[in-house]
Amino acid sequence: MLDKLFLRSKFRGCLLGALVGDCCGAPFEGELMDNRSKSLLRNNLDKLEGPYFKAPYKKYTDDTAMTICMARTFLDPQGYSQSLLARNFVIEYFKDPNRGYGAAVGEVFMKLKKSKISDPVAPAREQFGGSGSYGNGSAMRVSPIPLYALQCNKTVMIKLVQDTATITHAHILGINGAILQALAIRQCLYLNPEKGFDWLQYLTELKNDISEIEKTGDILLEDHGQAYQKQLGVIEQLLEGQIEPNDENVLNLLGHSVEALYSVPTAIYCFLLNTSQKGVNSTQKEHHAFRQTLEYAISLGGDTDTIASMACAISGAYFGESVISENILKHCEGTDVIKKCADDLLELQKI
Repeated sequence: MLDKLFLRSKFRGCLLGALVGDCCGAPFEGELMDNRSKSLLRNNLDKLEGPYFKAPYKKYTDDTAMTICMARTFLDPQGYSQSLLARNFVIEYFKDPNRGYGAAVGEVFMKLKKSKISDPVAPAREQFGGSGSYGNGSAMRVSPIPLYALQCNKTVMIKLVQDTATITHAHILGINGAILQALAIRQCLYLNPEKGFDWLQYLTELKNDISEIEKTGDILLEDHGQAYQKQLGVIEQLLEGQIEPNDENVLNLLGHSVEALYSVPTAIYCFLLNTSQKGVNSTQKEHHAFRQTLEYAISLGGDTDTIASMACAISGAYFGESVISENILKHCEGTDVIKKCADDLLELQKI
């Protein structure tokens, strides 16, 4: 299973997928996507994938900036620590705060800087009256963790996700959203597209994994005990046709907001909807599935950059680097940096 060339493609596919989703989704963030907007989106992606034309980079947002921070922290010669990650987040934020960071996370970084990171999780715990953020900011940046922890058991990976999440997100829904996204990527890293894809088996494993996470006795779970299990159940109903899989139902039931509960499952649905149960047997079909995941995620509107980034990280982890248009990558800021992060994380695996 752990063939180096196979994994190199998947590691790159995951991080480059996250980058492409971010860069291509950002211009549409917050839009209500009507038919005209969807047509503009399709034409825009077609143009980017077509013959290369010189144009300014599509800048990445805070999603990719923080993903790079995550990767570089795990690659640090001194080894990962929560304090080092918090420090890297703060440095990156103050170097370029105009990447689309939310006001709440900006406040966290300001407090961390002022305190000289004496307690990496204290500012996040204080937010929103002490309940913490339940946004998707931890999930959007989590993709380096399943790569770093590929050969560890799930428990080790989950603890790393929790540790990194609590720097900015103290609410259980924010943390568990990041865990679910990491689990979705991890499962894809071990799957071979040539052998076909059973979406129900994939979804069942995710439901089993997240059910164990949501069994915790944390008092914060009183109102949210099976929140992600329920959302994954909705995905199953949509894919099986028990619920009409139109955009209205997807938006009303799964959502497209900055809340982790209403964006991480949506990203997973975007991937599953566009990845055939029968398997994808040619490069052309694989490329089509990735492109459709990208386009569909953005077409839902709302938090387009983050949902597309998460969906395409999962799709890239499944299909590998080859499905991502080289011409699109030429238009994305940070492509070479992301490739190096992926390759360096693979080297840590000692395969």
